[in-house]
This record gives sequence, structure tokens and C-alpha cells, in this order.
Amino acid sequence: ILVFCWVYVRKYQSRRESEVISTITAIFALAVALISSALLPVDIFLVSYMKNQNGTFKEWADANVSRQIEDTVLYGYYTLYSIILFCVFLWIPFVYFYYEEKEEDDGNTCSQVKTALKYTLGFITICAILLLIGAFVPLDIPNKKNSTEWEKVKLLFEEFGSSHGLTALSFSISSLTVIGMLAAITYTAYGMSALPLNLIKGTTSAAYERLENTEDIEEVEQHLLRIKSKCRDGRPLSSRDRRTVQQLEERLRTLRRRERHLESIEKSWWTKFCEAIRPLKIVWGVFFIIVALLFTVSLFLSNLDKALHSAGFDSGFIILGTNLTNPLNMLLPVLQTVFPLDYILITTIVMYFIFTSMAGIRNMGIWFFWIRLYKIRRGKTRPQALLFLCMILLLIVLHTSYMIYSLAPQYVMYGSQKYLVQVRCNTFFKQKYSYLLYEKYTVYILFAFLLDQCIVTRTYLFLHKFWFFSAAYYFGNWAFIAVFLIGLIVSCCKGKKSVIEGEVDEDDSDMSDDELSVYYR
Repeated sequence: ILVFCWVYVRKYQSRRESEVISTITAIFALAVALISSALLPVDIFLVSYMKNQNGTFKEWADANVSRQIEDTVLYGYYTLYSIILFCVFLWIPFVYFYYEEKEEDDGNTCSQVKTALKYTLGFITICAILLLIGAFVPLDIPNKKNSTEWEKVKLLFEEFGSSHGLTALSFSISSLTVIGMLAAITYTAYGMSALPLNLIKGTTSAAYERLENTEDIEEVEQHLLRIKSKCRDGRPLSSRDRRTVQQLEERLRTLRRRERHLESIEKSWWTKFCEAIRPLKIVWGVFFIIVALLFTVSLFLSNLDKALHSAGFDSGFIILGTNLTNPLNMLLPVLQTVFPLDYILITTIVMYFIFTSMAGIRNMGIWFFWIRLYKIRRGKTRPQALLFLCMILLLIVLHTSYMIYSLAPQYVMYGSQKYLVQVRCNTFFKQKYSYLLYEKYTVYILFAFLLDQCIVTRTYLFLHKFWFFSAAYYFGNWAFIAVFLIGLIVSCCKGKKSVIEGEVDEDDSDMSDDELSVYYR
């Protein structure tokens, strides 16, 4: 993971503006994101491995051993999620503002550190507020109407002590997950449509683009000569002609930069290698678009199931079981029969979300509403942009766990576990609690009953501690589907990408003529 992160960061990092601190921070944050994403398959595997296929626990998996395993996984989540909070609210903001101050003032390092800490203090304050809200938000309201205010406050502290900080951390992580949901809607949904179609369509020929670029250069040069010929007799150019000359000269410089890059790419061994594996790219593109459509259909059916059969908004649209099956829910039980195909599939899905997110950020750049802040370009990405990229990926990884849960809710909760009293349990609760099917806490009644029969994953505890976050994720899934379909239509209508797409633009502030050629020699 560290090797991949190092190669990825160095691949996109600007050679002129590289900084040791920002590079280490970006590599570390990206590694944390990838390691955190790998914890979900491990969590599912451990809860599944403790039981036999007939629903009984294995001999070694007694109550103490099971509790130790659950605690170990929980501590793993504690550690990684705490590191994520540290990166998002302290380390990445500090390095970002430190570098911003360094660009503006190359003088006193102590002054730069103080200014960076001053701005970072705002992020630390937000983190502290989220932890405090999560620590003392009441999950169990006293039933006694005549309870005093002191009893209510005492209950809050008792809940905080009994949860061992789980509620506080869960609230903070869930708040970041909502932001990650917005990032996934923006970047991952688009990347799932753009990545496969770009592989299928490929890029235009470097030789053809170079020929067109040469014609454009000749046309601009002729236009410049026509304008400058007006002042051969000593007359000065009008203000309009001077502005036109300035624009044409800037355009000519851009075209000549394109000429140098196209010439370098046309002669490179990498271009010849890419042309040789073009059929393989098409195969991968077709495979990725099938996977993307499979995910979208599964997500749609899962959300439709929640809309039709859940307990409603007040319960976070949680359902008691799967009423409308989806392709992924059908596929995972089949793969469970052959170890470890189901875990390989889950790991592949997680990695797919991460790499499509990277593709989406790379194609779109980093935006703040309608304002483009940074571009992600090979060999020319500024340190601030890399820090933003890693922070966005950290947030998307947090949301990935809920995306997987939406695709296969029962599998994410219990893995491949089976329990002995399935028929009797369902019949009992349908008879005794049928009148509660649409009440707010029905799901928690069933959940408590099955705790002795099956072990729930630690991921689920973090995902559904607060019902209002689950409701936000539900609506976010609909937005994700809509953005994916829009991105798919836009990607289909667009033509082939330029072989140097986005590498040579007139509005690039971090342009360097000698950086891109390093990758095409």
C-alpha cells in the first residue's frame, strides 16, 4: 500500500513545487484511506469465520473469544477512525495553511507555523464540537415524565461512560461520512461512468493532433502578420488591435507548447505500448461499465426496497429484511459456497469505488461549487491540490462502507452467518409484533433478539448509531444514481479525449514546459 501511494503521489506531483512535508502527508493520508477501506472485508470475514454452516458456533469461538475478536476489530476502527479525524481536522489543514503561508512569505518559519496553527484551530474547534455533541446526544430518553433535569443530565453521562466513547466517535465519523457522501456523489458517480467509456473510446492520435495543431499555428501566425502589417508605415495600432495581438500571441505560445508535448508523446515508447494494448483497454472498459451498471441496479433496488418496506424517515429507512432482491445480494450467497470468493468480491468492490473516485477527481479537478480550485495533472499537481485529493479520498472511503451496506445489507451486517431458529424466530415476531412493523424502533427489537444467535459486524454499529444519518445516506443514494446516469449520458455524447487532455491549457497557473515530457521519453 505504501509503495502504491508513493508511486501515485509522485506521478501527479509537480516537480517544481514539491515539498517534503506535503509529500509525506499526502502519502500517509492516502495509505490510511486504503487501509481503512480494507477493514470492512476483514470485519465481515471474522464474524463469518466464528460459525459453522449449520448455524452453530465453532468450538474455539466461545463467548470470551468472540468478545475478544469483536473488541479487537472495534479497536481497529477506533484507531483508524481516530487517525482519520487527526488527518482531516489537524494534520492536513496545518500542512495546507503552512504551505500557503510559505508561498506568500518566504521569511520567518516561526511566523508561518503560528499562522498555520491559527487557521487550523478552527478545524480543531469543529472536531471538538462534533465529539461533544456525539458524546452527550441522548439516545435513550427517560420514560418518566416527572424526571428532573439532574436525572436527565446524569443519564447523559451514564450513556457516555457505558459506550466508552463509541457514540462520540461514531457521531464525528458519521458527520464526515455525510461530507464523504457529497464527494462520492460528485466524483465517484462521475468516475464510474467516465472511466470505462474513456477506456473504450480511447484518445485521438498524437500524429493527427499534431497535424491539426500545426495548421492552427500557421493560421494564428498569418493573422498576426495581417494585424502588424497595419503599422508598417509608422502608424500605431489601435487599442482593439493591440488587445487582439496580445491574445493571439498568448494563443501562439499555448499552441507551441502543445506542439512540443505532442512531439514528445508521438516519439515515446509509452505511446507505442498503449497502442499495442488497446484491445485490452476496450475489454477492461466493457467490464467496468458492466460492473458500474450492476452496482447502479443493485443500489436502485435496495433503495426502492427501503422506500416501499422500511419504517420510514424516523427510523432512517432501515428495513427488517430484504424484500426486493438485487443482483449483488443474489451473487454473494452463491460465492459464499467457495471460500474466499465472496471476500474477494467485497474487496474488489471497495477498491473499485476508490479507483473510480480517483478517476473522477482526476477528470474533474477540485471544485468549490462553481469555482475550480485545482487541477489534478500528471507531473504538475500543486501540493495543496494533492492534500485536497487525499482529504477527499479519506471522506469517500468513510462513505464506501455505507455504499456496500446499501448494496448488500444483510451480508455487511452478518457476513455468511446462519442461525438455528430462523423460521421460529420470524413466525414469533410476525405474530407478536405485527402491529409494530411501522413503528420507529421495531428493527432494534429484532436486532436485540438476534444478538445471541449472530454476531453483528462492528461496521454496522458505526453506520447506524444515529437514525438521521441513515436517512441522509438514503437520499444520498438516490442522488448518486441520478449523477451516475447524467455522467453516463454526458460521457457517451462526448467525443474522444485529446492525448494531452488538460495538460496544456491557457488558464493553467502551474504550467511547466519541461515537466510533462519526463513521462513520455
